[in-house]
Amino acid sequence: MRLPSRVVTLLAVAALPLALSACSSDSSSDTGASAKPAKEQNPNAGLLTGTQLKKALAPASAFPTGFTRVADGASDSGSHFLAPSSRKTAKPDCTRLEGSAWIQVTGFEGGVSFAQDDYVNHDKTEEITQEIDAFQGTTAKTVMKGLQSVATECATFTDTDTHAKVKVAARSAAGLGDEAYTMTLTSGAWENGTTLIAARSGNAVVTVLSTAGSDDGAATAKKLTTEILGSLKKTA
Repeated sequence: MRLPSRVVTLLAVAALPLALSACSSDSSSDTGASAKPAKEQNPNAGLLTGTQLKKALAPASAFPTGFTRVADGASDSGSHFLAPSSRKTAKPDCTRLEGSAWIQVTGFEGGVSFAQDDYVNHDKTEEITQEIDAFQGTTAKTVMKGLQSVATECATFTDTDTHAKVKVAARSAAGLGDEAYTMTLTSGAWENGTTLIAARSGNAVVTVLSTAGSDDGAATAKKLTTEILGSLKKTA
């Protein structure tokens, strides 16, 4: 689950290069350099901010009856873009597949902008989470490729709560965005499995987790992903 403190930290880090750039520019003028620097292209051009992505998240009406929003599960990057995170190349922490912000299992902390929230049923026995991350350049495609690698490396892992063996079945999903990938997590120690869907729409990656229903959360995960992708097209 993302915390607001991450936004504050990354914004502070992002401000440092700008300050250094300003110092460098002053130094050049002192030496009498006459060459006009080339205008740098904005790597965030065309990307949606966290405020805009928040509007593209599925509304409460898209969730099954009895599900309510978790107040402290909602977060977004606001109107500012964050510094792009470098990818961690270490072996993936497969247990991240069990929680919100599970996109981080790919080694990326997240996008330069994001929005997410969580819903649970009355008994808190079922959960549905949604998140949208916007990435610079071709990073969104790299994230999707990373998920396929994760599915192989995390074919089996140990659950953090029950310490039981979890199996991961993965496949490409047609008809969702520009490309989509689905992972189903099951365990003999669970009453129901978990469905994870990641779908790319341009430079944005939608990630959904669902344990709702008797089908390992498959139907609700697909419905929610479709809803978000439709909202993204209207927002872009």
